[in-house]
Amino acid sequence: MKVVNSLKTLKKRDRNCRVIRRRGRVYVINKINKRFKARQG
Repeated sequence: MKVVNSLKTLKKRDRNCRVIRRRGRVYVINKINKRFKARQG
């Protein structure tokens, strides 16, 4: 998992990426390709 400033760029990496808010943090998760995970905050 990457910790990044901008999630917009990571969302564009794969078309299955989803941006989700959990416990005040913002995550990018991908059910199909588990490689693309990121956290912001």
